[in-house]
Amino acid sequence: MSGGGGSSPPGRFADYFVICGLDTETGLEPDELSALCQYIQASKIRDGAGCFISSATEGENFEQTPLRRTFKSKVLARYPENVEWNPFDQDAVGMLCMPKGLAFKTQADSREPQFHSFIITREDGSRTFGFSLTFFEEVTSKQICSAMQTLYHMHNAEYDIFHTPPPNDKDSCSSTGDCNGTSVSKLQRFNSYDISRDTLYVSKCICLIAPMSFMKACKKVLEQLHQAVTSPQPPPLPLESYIYNILYEVPLPPAGRSLKFSGVYGPIVCQRPSTSELPLFDFPVKEVFELLGVENVVQLFTCALLEFQILLYSQHYQRLMTVAETITALMFPFQWQHVYVPILPASLLHFLDAPVPYLMGLHSNGLDDRSKLELPQEANLCFVDVDNHFIELPEDLPQFPNKLEFVQEISEILMAFGIPPEGNLHCSESASKMKSLRACDIVSDKRNGNIAGSPLNSCELLKENETIARLQALVKRTGVSLEKLEVREETSSKKDLKIQCDEEEFKIYQLNIQIREVFANRFTQMFADYEVFVIQPSQDKESWFTNREQMQNFDKASFLSDQPEPYLPFLSRFLETQMFASFIDNKIMCHDEDEKDPVLRVFDSRVDKIRLLNVRTPTLRTSMYQKCTTIDEAEKAIELRLAKIDHTAVHPHLLDMKIGQGKYELGFFPKLQSDVLSTGPASNKWTKRNAPAQWRRKDRQKQHTEHLRLDNDQREKYIQEARNLGSTIRQPKLSNLSPSVIAQTNCKFVEGLLKECRNKTKRMLVEKMGREAVELGHGEVNITGVEENTLIASLCDLLERIWSHGLQVKQGKSALWSHLLHYLENRQKKVTSGSFSSSGILLESERRKSDASTAMSPLRISLVQDMRHIQNISEIKTDVGKARAWVRLSMEKKLLSRHLKQLLSDHELTKKLYKRYAFLRCDDEKEQFLYHLLSFNAVDYFCFTNVFTTVLIPYHILVVPSKKLGGSMFTANPWICISGELGETGVLQVPRNILEMTFECQNLGKLTTVQIGHDNSGLYAKWLVEYVMVRNEITGHTYKFPCGRWLGKGMDDGSLERILVGELLTSHTEADERQCRTPPLQQSPSMIRRLVTISPNNKPKLNTGQIQEAIGEAVNGIVKHFHKPEKERGSLTLLLCGESGLVSALEQVFQHGFKSPRLFKNVFIWDFLEKAQTYYETLEQNEMVPEENWQTRARNFCRFITAINNTPRNIGKDGKFQMLVCLGARDHLLHHWIALLADCPITAQMYEEAALIKDHTLVNSLIRVLQTLQEFNITLEASLVKGIDI
Repeated sequence: MSGGGGSSPPGRFADYFVICGLDTETGLEPDELSALCQYIQASKIRDGAGCFISSATEGENFEQTPLRRTFKSKVLARYPENVEWNPFDQDAVGMLCMPKGLAFKTQADSREPQFHSFIITREDGSRTFGFSLTFFEEVTSKQICSAMQTLYHMHNAEYDIFHTPPPNDKDSCSSTGDCNGTSVSKLQRFNSYDISRDTLYVSKCICLIAPMSFMKACKKVLEQLHQAVTSPQPPPLPLESYIYNILYEVPLPPAGRSLKFSGVYGPIVCQRPSTSELPLFDFPVKEVFELLGVENVVQLFTCALLEFQILLYSQHYQRLMTVAETITALMFPFQWQHVYVPILPASLLHFLDAPVPYLMGLHSNGLDDRSKLELPQEANLCFVDVDNHFIELPEDLPQFPNKLEFVQEISEILMAFGIPPEGNLHCSESASKMKSLRACDIVSDKRNGNIAGSPLNSCELLKENETIARLQALVKRTGVSLEKLEVREETSSKKDLKIQCDEEEFKIYQLNIQIREVFANRFTQMFADYEVFVIQPSQDKESWFTNREQMQNFDKASFLSDQPEPYLPFLSRFLETQMFASFIDNKIMCHDEDEKDPVLRVFDSRVDKIRLLNVRTPTLRTSMYQKCTTIDEAEKAIELRLAKIDHTAVHPHLLDMKIGQGKYELGFFPKLQSDVLSTGPASNKWTKRNAPAQWRRKDRQKQHTEHLRLDNDQREKYIQEARNLGSTIRQPKLSNLSPSVIAQTNCKFVEGLLKECRNKTKRMLVEKMGREAVELGHGEVNITGVEENTLIASLCDLLERIWSHGLQVKQGKSALWSHLLHYLENRQKKVTSGSFSSSGILLESERRKSDASTAMSPLRISLVQDMRHIQNISEIKTDVGKARAWVRLSMEKKLLSRHLKQLLSDHELTKKLYKRYAFLRCDDEKEQFLYHLLSFNAVDYFCFTNVFTTVLIPYHILVVPSKKLGGSMFTANPWICISGELGETGVLQVPRNILEMTFECQNLGKLTTVQIGHDNSGLYAKWLVEYVMVRNEITGHTYKFPCGRWLGKGMDDGSLERILVGELLTSHTEADERQCRTPPLQQSPSMIRRLVTISPNNKPKLNTGQIQEAIGEAVNGIVKHFHKPEKERGSLTLLLCGESGLVSALEQVFQHGFKSPRLFKNVFIWDFLEKAQTYYETLEQNEMVPEENWQTRARNFCRFITAINNTPRNIGKDGKFQMLVCLGARDHLLHHWIALLADCPITAQMYEEAALIKDHTLVNSLIRVLQTLQEFNITLEASLVKGIDI
């Protein structure tokens, strides 16, 4: 953006006119940096097989013929010398005007002039735009020609000695043909330049540097200047007059105005949007869609919004620029916050290993294919081969919301303009033909890359064939006919208004605004109610800035909970991006309209309109697709500006030049006369005289601030500081790249990575525990699956970026996984040489555990073992996928920090793989980084178990019978069945007297219940089981299922099978182990449900208050469970049958005041319920029935008791009671039954007077509490109600 300098710019159209080219004084200097890059590339390809003489390092690359080498270009002249509001950056302009340096050609090559634009981003984020036209001029200097001749002699001599042509070399050249003069035809490659017979040409470039991006206008200015030099007739005025005019006499059009000025041969028109329209954007969107096709553009757009690294690849600089600018412009109202270098000069290739999100454009020479390109990191890279209509996406890219409808809406617009939605494969060549075609002809024209008619063929050429087939079907279904649309277009542009630019140009304006409106509309729809969720800071601005990073500025959870389910994968990631954070920061900064960022002002006014249109409540979101309605209005504004030009600039005129100057030679761009061009008019009388008065008044302030985002310097500074997340480097310094500069840049990266790591870990912990919990140091899980996945995915991306920073040689797409593989290989070598004894370590607490009791032998902690687990999962195909799975597994096992520490402890390996400046070799930062990751051990993640739901997992089971009571004599055959959230194992027979076994089955998820039983065979079929342990052998999660009861006829409650409810053990609970050693009859609190013998010394008797409280808590737990979002709910089984669950609370109710007949006979609650059942059944038979309502309740009660008694399972009396309570809760009958039993005469017989069930007030409050469960739909786990069909 303009600015950054001292005084404010006077609003001139262009700041500088620059000429770059060959400096005949200094002669031919090889361009060391870019040559060095080529040298390194070439040496990689051939492994340095002695193909280079020592001089090669000086840039003399003998693989390239001298004509193909790059030589240094110089800025030959610039006018004026300097302007204080935009200091001239010689290095940057030189590099970007001619990014590849000077090029030489002979008369045999094609020498078309090439136009491209570029951007210079300054430290403060402000931008200047450059527009350059490169053309070829004959070399007149004898020295240069003979130098070239000498180089050729040397080259040929060496070539004969060293070169045996690679087998496919010639073919690759000939097949590419002569692509715009970049590729070399066969002859030329071996042909030499002959001074006597050939004419030598060298590239030269003229360039305008301007504060705003009026690309079309600048292109015309330059083309007309070039035409003036090459046309046989001299131009009407000396060139100086035209250049003086554009530099000093043509103003910037203010917002919402159009401007006309004169080029050498014809008028040039430009227009600038008003402050209420979308910002200025002057690149042809059409070209991007022709090059890539709609599907690819939308995918690339999604990558950019999620801040992946994006690398554009093309042999045309202007294409790189057009694609980059279009993608960033379509993001409105968001702005790309990271490194942005649409044209990366050859000398800056090392910047590709920047471990930050970037959007860069890389120039291809048209010869190498994609496989030759060595990119340091591809785990989260989006690679776009612009020329070949091809895009490589990062893995697991979420779908853009409503993508299909969105793609269709764009396609309809494109087709109205005669552009096929799948793009034009040869668009540059066919562009000229397309102008003359109507849309309906396009489909059948064979020459322009749309193979006629059959969609099949064109699909084969494209990657996304299904999508295009889908689109074509969609388009047919909507009944859009191409001719109709075309007609509509014709009529709309042939209005009464006389437009001041040619038809073609107006078409480009129209298409641009239509497409941009459709994109902008997606965000206004998606974020229509975003203001509701902005968290305004409570403190003043100053303190807000200092604590910016700790502050949440947007209520993400509430916003997401309002969104339609399909949007979540995209939105949850988008809300985490820097661009979204900056957007919200901007919103918080500007409370009042006046200081609002222009972009924000436009966006907010659109959102308000949508709100008025959608009268529906703002919080109820639907996924209905709302088409764009603002197109006509936006088009009208442009049309009006172009029809009535607001201002015409002064015509070029003669300057007071010395006699005889201003002459020029045909075909040569002259050395201009600097004295007339170095300063503008003393008083700017031309502009003053012509500019209408209203321009000067109101628009003075707006002029350079609108759309330039620097309207409020202080605010910009604040936001820069506030967001200084290591992304301060918006663009690499384009100056001399001394090692110290590179080192400094890398230091910044390392700092940035560490900061990002700190913020990410903190954010993840806060999300996981909930805000208050973090402050209090404990917490309850409250994070949705989608959000957790997003955060973990972004952590994986960060790890990939860290691991790919400063890599020596890249291997495979995932830097982290390739490091792990190297480590594995090293370990294996060491193991075979016998230097390592064990491959795993036991955790301290695990060790104590193993001494303590009959626990499982602990799992070894082994990084290698965890890698093997991942390698064995056939579902994961790619390296990136494996690295992510390994990170997820390590997070779940709470070993991430430890594993990475172990990986990095192999210093030799790290040195071998990484350059000195790499993050992983900065010891302090690395330590801190591991320390941050250690904090994840404070919370439980199930990010592996929940994601890889279909993989096979080995489970290890340990059954612990009581030592005291002769478990060894047990003769029956036991069985076990394990259930989890994702499924159950089915019945597994356990071999007799074997208490430990391992089996494999599909991932069960978090485990919930174990059913254990036996077949009652043999003499001693009685078994006292203390508890069962089950461990997932991959994640190491161990669940304990307490039992503490007999399994056997005539023992305890006569049960042959029990359902045990388990809980996840945390590795450090030593308390659990101690309790396991107590004899089974001293009821330890960790055992779930005990012998319910009613002996006085048995359980601590609870009083009625405590029992009510227990019921209240149990019901409360269930209510809370249902109020959580579905993804966050824990196990309902635990709340029903667990230690303080509903079943055990009701058990207390029925045990209170239960009469104990004799000392040694156990009476169970079930006995009481069966008696009650008999009573009601006899009542029915005697037909002494009270009222109707009561009758249904009694019938229901009896039906359930009978069903449970008739179940084929061998469940004991307490198991039956548990089943009854669960079924009653499911069918909302519990409160009826309590009422029924309270009135039953059997109760009077079996309960003492003081019993809770005889106290009417207590029973009524109990009924009220149980009634709250009525609104919930309780689904029981299959294991709880097996064998019952009610």
